[in-house]
Amino acid sequence: MLSSMTGFARVEKTSPAGSMVLELRTVNHRYLDISFRMPEELRAFEGQLREKLQHQLSRGKVECNLRFSPVLAGGEIIVDEAAVEALLAAVQKVESIMSNAARMPALDILRWPGIIQENALDKNEVNRLLLDTVDKGLKALLEMRAQEGRRMGVLLHQRLDQIEEITEKVRKRRPEVIVAIREKMQARLQMLDVDADPGRLEQEMAIIAQKLDVDEELDRLDSHVKATREVLERSEPVGRRLDFLMQEFNREANTLSSKSADSETTQAAVEMKVMIEQMREQVQNIE
Repeated sequence: MLSSMTGFARVEKTSPAGSMVLELRTVNHRYLDISFRMPEELRAFEGQLREKLQHQLSRGKVECNLRFSPVLAGGEIIVDEAAVEALLAAVQKVESIMSNAARMPALDILRWPGIIQENALDKNEVNRLLLDTVDKGLKALLEMRAQEGRRMGVLLHQRLDQIEEITEKVRKRRPEVIVAIREKMQARLQMLDVDADPGRLEQEMAIIAQKLDVDEELDRLDSHVKATREVLERSEPVGRRLDFLMQEFNREANTLSSKSADSETTQAAVEMKVMIEQMREQVQNIE
């Protein structure tokens, strides 16, 4: 099943430890790149969170934004007075160097890391709340990425159908192209009023037909279509494999265009390139 690298989820959970809000944003990226924004009291759990995200996601740039409002035991906020005194001493020292320094508000002092004693928080309860919140957020994120992946899968299958139609159209037209070239060469010879050696004419036609032969390219296009359909049905991340197949599609379309001997085949090659480019744009966002 395809999964998009683009997704968003926002969840809120509460427990006796407090309330927590998690926002997960993911966009396409060559590798898995995870960044966190969280309060200092949750930093100790960052490694655990990173491992959980790495287990569920394989590619994409992931932004994890956590907000936590703790409920302290008995509703009491326990202040580390020694830390406050040390902070105020440092503030006074800075103020003595500066001129007209603004006073530090008491609320800013309380927000300073380490001022509110961490032992006032039940870390086990906070850990449970954090893991529950992340599990809920990851579930919502994966559902959104899977939904987007299904939509992209439908679009890719449609483009593959169109490429198959173009390939078959070019294959059926191949004999007509050779006949048209033969008639054009004979018409030129008649205009020159020259008696051409039939054997020599057939030899030239064979050389031209060989130069314009695209059967191998058409067969490879059919093979790439089949391979892409098989990859789309896999349950593992397939973005990189699909990206490689898009390069192969483009190579065959370029060769088909360079060997074209008539306007219809050239137009077919152009249409095929458009289909391939549309697929490539979708593939860039597949995990």
